[in-house]
Amino acid sequence: MNYKRLETFVWVATLGSFCKTAERLHTTQPAISARIAGLEEEFGVKLFEREGGSSPIILTSKGKELLPYIEKILYQSEQLRKRAEANAAYSGVLRLGVSETIVNTWLPDFLARLNQKSPNLNVELTVDITTILAAGVKDRTLDLGLLMGPISEPSIVNRDLCTFALSWVCSPRLSLPERLLYLEELTPWPIITYAKSTKPYAEIVQKFRGLEGNPPHFYASTSLAAIRSLAIDAVGIATLPDIMIAKELEDNVLRKIHTIWTPHDLKFTASYSDEPFNPLAEMAVDLAVEAAQKYENTLLDKLN
Repeated sequence: MNYKRLETFVWVATLGSFCKTAERLHTTQPAISARIAGLEEEFGVKLFEREGGSSPIILTSKGKELLPYIEKILYQSEQLRKRAEANAAYSGVLRLGVSETIVNTWLPDFLARLNQKSPNLNVELTVDITTILAAGVKDRTLDLGLLMGPISEPSIVNRDLCTFALSWVCSPRLSLPERLLYLEELTPWPIITYAKSTKPYAEIVQKFRGLEGNPPHFYASTSLAAIRSLAIDAVGIATLPDIMIAKELEDNVLRKIHTIWTPHDLKFTASYSDEPFNPLAEMAVDLAVEAAQKYENTLLDKLN
């Protein structure tokens, strides 16, 4: 069965004109007539009533009966073509931007899934703060960002990944009271936190600026591993995701500080541009969602 003949049949049925169909398909009217005649001969039925003149060409009863079947064939053919193009697109390079919190949690599982799905794919990995990653997604220098989202832009698709709670922590050597603390009681020590231009940094600085008394000193870092190390070494008081300090709490090199205020949870999204069509990112996002959900489920099982 000839694809062009089927496509031509649907367009003639839609437009009611050989001439308009020829314009739409960038060919000549005799070519359209030949395709329809060939299809009618192949099926052994008449598909259109041709009254001539300016009257529209209309479907015969048999043509009306066959139209939905042919439309379905064309739709399935188009889906098959897109799937073939997508599979071909799974090779090449995926430019992936990742927040460090994800690097320290479920990124290895995600990359393992990606390799299993697309063994011929190369990955260029960028680990940075969300503002830098978001800019890369927007200007298309990154194919996909796993970041603190969402990115508010019409052409950007955002898929929810996971949520991580933050806690105040410090070395037991600082000897802070075990009771509930006011934020003012933290200010004698440096506040070690996320880098400037990040949501947690802005939220924490804004909160402390509203306090009375001496302002705190902030030690901002793009590296969560560095923040954790500085807290362990009793340099100051830090904010870190709970999932990054479980072992340190168990080993008693860090302890949680109970305060009247804690920064909001970190919410992560998989964000990418779908203009133009980006099948590689779409495939990778599905795997990222699976890896994130598995990680969260594992954490819940441990807590229960």
